[in-house]
Amino acid sequence: MSSAPPPGLDPEQLRRFLDRERPGLVSGPLEARLIEGGRSNLTYVVTDGTGRWVVRRPPLGHVLATAHDMRREHRVISALHATDVPVPETLLLCEDDSVLGAPFYVMEFVDGTPYRSAAELAPLGPERTRAAVLGLVDTLVDLHAVDPAAVGLADFGRPEGFLDRQLRRWGKQLDASRGRELPGIDELHAALGRALPVSAAPTVIHGDYRLDNVLIDGDDRIRAVLDWEMSTLGDPLTDLGLLVMYSTPLDLPDSPISTTATAPGHPTAAELVERYAARSGRDTSALAWYTAFAWFKLAVILEGIHYRWTLGQTVGAGFDRIGELVPVFIEHGLTTLQEG
Repeated sequence: MSSAPPPGLDPEQLRRFLDRERPGLVSGPLEARLIEGGRSNLTYVVTDGTGRWVVRRPPLGHVLATAHDMRREHRVISALHATDVPVPETLLLCEDDSVLGAPFYVMEFVDGTPYRSAAELAPLGPERTRAAVLGLVDTLVDLHAVDPAAVGLADFGRPEGFLDRQLRRWGKQLDASRGRELPGIDELHAALGRALPVSAAPTVIHGDYRLDNVLIDGDDRIRAVLDWEMSTLGDPLTDLGLLVMYSTPLDLPDSPISTTATAPGHPTAAELVERYAARSGRDTSALAWYTAFAWFKLAVILEGIHYRWTLGQTVGAGFDRIGELVPVFIEHGLTTLQEG
């Protein structure tokens, strides 16, 4: 691990804080590295040469504290640790900006692999790939079975009117990123609004549930669910719809956005829904709406990235091709809703 400190984390400052708040936890100087791949909040692995821990903090220069609420992430992970949902153990929360320049929390390091593409899954072979992805569904069922009140999360969100608020929120996000004509996206947004389903009883939802947000061990078991920054109380089928979307082949060679769906042995989206329904007992007959909403939401996110790229605010490999993906996501959303 490099001795050069990464942006946003001063190892000496962190060690002084840990020595004060958790005496004996750290036995020597700390080194840190930033884990690449996160979309928003920053994740670091820190070590004293013997132990390893993980630190989460908001992105550098963030403005909206509510969008990167460390207390909220720390709260949901802490609450779920005693349940069947595998999450890292949290060690402490710091809301004092003077330590690292922003609030942060520290949790245990969990060994495991986040699989981000079909190419990464392929070496596992069909049987192991199938087991890992079905385990993803089973873990989602476990999450949605948690009684929010029983774990102290009864006030973790506002489930009343959840879907309507979500649709309005992402519509506003779209309006903030309008820099070109996008045929079909307003049609999709309007159609989703007309067909708004009645939500089942609210549960804790992850908000970004997919294979690369979990760590899988050598026995193909999920060791930890990560990245809880979008979690809340809401409609559980939004998690399932997003998972189905990410399990649908995009058929886009060399795309900067990939799914794991084409890996040999990967269950079909229909198999994932069937397993979820059988294990949870939930009615999934309206899932086409939730999957179409997931396509819409990702189209908006990608358009936002493309819009910032056109303004010169986003640099890096692949960003120049994000814009051409947006119509594909819109078309998938429209087709899914029509066929559902």
